[in-house]
Amino acid sequence: MSNNVGSSPYAEFTGPNLGYVMEMYEVFKTNPEAVDAELAEMFRRFGAPDLGTTQQDAVVGEVTPGNFGKVLSAYKLLDAIRTYGHLAADIYPLNDRPKDSSRLELSYYGLTENDLREMPATLFFKQPPVSIDNGLDAVNHLKSLYTGKIAYEFAHIIDEEERNWIQAKIENGEIAVTLSAEEKKALLERLTRIEGFEKFIHRTFVGAKRFSIEGLDTLVVLLEEFVRRSEDENMKKMLIGMAHRGRLNVLTHILNKSYEMMFAQFAGVPDEPFLPEDGSLEVTRGWFGDVKYHMGALYKGESGMERFLAYNPSHLEVVNPVIAGQTRAAQETTDSPGIPEQDTNAAYAIMIHGDAAFPGQGIVPETFNFSRVRGFQTGGSIHIIANNMIGFTTEYYDSRSTHYSSDPAKGYEVPILHVNADCPESVIAAAAFSFEYRTKFGKDILIDLIGYRRYGHNEMDEPLVTNPLMYHGIHQHLTVRELYGKKLVAENIMTDEEVTKLDTDVYATMQKAYDNVKEQSAKAEPISNETPDYVLAGYPRDLETGVEEATIRRMNEELLTYPEEYHVFGKLERILKRREDPFKGKGKIDWAHAEVLAFGSILQDGNPIRMSGQDVQRGTFAHRHLVLHDEKTGEEYVPLHHISGSKASFVAYNSPLTEAGIVGYEFGYNLEDPKALSIWEAQYGDFSNMAQAMFDQFVSASYSKWGQQSGLVMLLPHAYEGQGPEHSSARIERYLQLCAENNWTVANLSSAANYFHILRRQAKMLGDKSMRPLVIASPKSLLRHPLVGADVTDLTEGYFQTVLEQPGTGKNVDKVKKILFASGKMAIDLAERVKDGTGYDHLHIIRVEQLYPFPSEKIAEIIARYPKAKELVWVQEEPKNMGTWGFANNYIRELADNKKISYVGRIHRSSPSEGDGESHKIEQNRIIEEALKK
Repeated sequence: MSNNVGSSPYAEFTGPNLGYVMEMYEVFKTNPEAVDAELAEMFRRFGAPDLGTTQQDAVVGEVTPGNFGKVLSAYKLLDAIRTYGHLAADIYPLNDRPKDSSRLELSYYGLTENDLREMPATLFFKQPPVSIDNGLDAVNHLKSLYTGKIAYEFAHIIDEEERNWIQAKIENGEIAVTLSAEEKKALLERLTRIEGFEKFIHRTFVGAKRFSIEGLDTLVVLLEEFVRRSEDENMKKMLIGMAHRGRLNVLTHILNKSYEMMFAQFAGVPDEPFLPEDGSLEVTRGWFGDVKYHMGALYKGESGMERFLAYNPSHLEVVNPVIAGQTRAAQETTDSPGIPEQDTNAAYAIMIHGDAAFPGQGIVPETFNFSRVRGFQTGGSIHIIANNMIGFTTEYYDSRSTHYSSDPAKGYEVPILHVNADCPESVIAAAAFSFEYRTKFGKDILIDLIGYRRYGHNEMDEPLVTNPLMYHGIHQHLTVRELYGKKLVAENIMTDEEVTKLDTDVYATMQKAYDNVKEQSAKAEPISNETPDYVLAGYPRDLETGVEEATIRRMNEELLTYPEEYHVFGKLERILKRREDPFKGKGKIDWAHAEVLAFGSILQDGNPIRMSGQDVQRGTFAHRHLVLHDEKTGEEYVPLHHISGSKASFVAYNSPLTEAGIVGYEFGYNLEDPKALSIWEAQYGDFSNMAQAMFDQFVSASYSKWGQQSGLVMLLPHAYEGQGPEHSSARIERYLQLCAENNWTVANLSSAANYFHILRRQAKMLGDKSMRPLVIASPKSLLRHPLVGADVTDLTEGYFQTVLEQPGTGKNVDKVKKILFASGKMAIDLAERVKDGTGYDHLHIIRVEQLYPFPSEKIAEIIARYPKAKELVWVQEEPKNMGTWGFANNYIRELADNKKISYVGRIHRSSPSEGDGESHKIEQNRIIEEALKK
């Protein structure tokens, strides 16, 4: 730390800035014109730069003006140690990476050791440590701090307070930890358990995949330190997201899942008999299940703090936004109107990354981008790269374009600590520092825990085939337990015999647990994959969701009443005022109007609502306007915060421009708060392509795999208006392909009233066994279409209707020869053409509002009313190989009863739609005419 402060004008300059002034003075002496005018004037008035008139004057006086260049070089050297010391640090356990100390050499700056000896230590430190007498001591001291087992990168941080705080912590020696002899013994015991668990499985279940932690054993030590500090701070919850490597060890030693439970899973027998009877451990499992290294758990410790490890698939980093969303929900109180109250110190996330995945998977920067965005920040996450220096079989030089795998984090001003995983005491120090940083600054921080992988990607791989140099070195490398045991023996804290006995005792503990499993497993029932009856039963049919007219009328008035001093944009105010008309017997309640009334009633029922997506506050199609902006001040006003009877919070956040990250985040939020109606809206339906892994791995299958229920709502604008391939289809066929076991609801609506009722139905199921996600192919041009609009009575009575019959068609039962089935905009296109049904006695139109679960019973009832119908026709906008036809075809065939089944729509295509509006109109008109013809 520089300490060049005094009464002269040069007291304003410290560190490298003072060095710059010195350098400019040398230039001024030979060419005054080459120096900034203000500096030149200061040099003329005050002469050569001095270092102040403080107590340092005596020693500073020894630095003559001719040595200013040397002092400047010394400052450059010290700055380089702080900035580039990590390149020369001892952070690689295998010592297989070249160290770059070129910028730390004295000769690089034209300095000698004697030059530095002549400089007082007080030039570089305010209060030099006792052993630091001169500049050379200062340089060597800084080298020891910045090139040891922990290396630091923080020069990229813009905020000066942060940089100074980090630098002071390092240079004041506050990061290092000192353990007592007993603490060191306890640490060795933990390392022995961590290693012993892996060794026991390796010997007992030969060839079984476990993705062992070996080589990064101190990851568990790192997490234990976070547990300890979190409990000391009385935090409520610590949430961990990680890929599969090391997961079983973390479940065992951080989540306290018993050895018996783990060994039972390896033995293929139920682990429920070994679940702790005190309820401290909660595990969920779906009926179809998943591999053991994808499972999670919740541990409720005696301290009152919960520890949660997220369930997640092998898609490496996709759990990151999920755990971030869960953390936000754990931090928020949502039982009052307005914005939720957030306490970022109530819970926090730890995200454990792979070294190849961190720079390779795009979801990583997507999640980092949430860290300081108001609707998504969680007060800082702890990131850990479990760095085994290889990706499956891929070496680092084929894996990334950056020096470190951690480099992408620099763009988000995240401080980075590189830590040698073979030094457990340094690992503890890094954890302590990171926790303190997160608490103080409310920002993300990253620990790059550098180790290795003792075996192949899984335990059946032979890594010498693809990575011989690395693995010859690994096979000769002692484990961290062995290294730390030798260290304690060398320090006379333990004997060789005690270290060996510790290992033997741990193995005996494992063997006893396994023997218990073998004894119990003889009585075990076979594991069943049958779908439970309550899942097959689905949700309550025709759930009443109407709202009293007086309640809706009053709410509508409140939504259109603003503070007297608030200036709503004039044009928008006129548009919103039209929402009074339906309550005066004029006009219809359109889509967005029905939505806000549904939201208000859900808040009055006590369910919080959280909505996010690109431009959701206004709505992509300028239809929603949930958040108003004062025309003169820009101040936000949320009408839903000001309705009477509201019992819960409401937020609508315009999200960062990402899909995968946001879907994962909202899914996680709803997992943590199952009573919250969490809604994600795509800007256009097809944008959800970018979140496909989230739909495949989490939203559609989490219940059957992991026993995790979700009520997430996804609004996907869909319909063909001639806007080209990327703004037409929401790829609804992909969601339908994933339908099974009542796993979610998929709807394509043609009625604002039905939208009102399906939202209310969804909210009523939240937190219940019948809860499941909801996918809605939401409209674009239909948002304001009069045929979609609702009357007030449509909202005050009834329930969501899975099927609607087209008014005006099918009146003369004996004349109906053809029954058409359509959804969404296609149904309205047909309705526009048939009008009141005149001239179309030969057909009846059924609007299939809910596609899954498919409403077979109700459709069968309608078909039965038309015994003379000869043909059932499925009409859609999408190409034949897309859309709903491929899904609905099998259901319609079951209902056909020898009737002809036909398809009307676009032919098979590789692209979803035409590229220009005119071609679209021609094709759409053809579909309508073909469907309606006799």
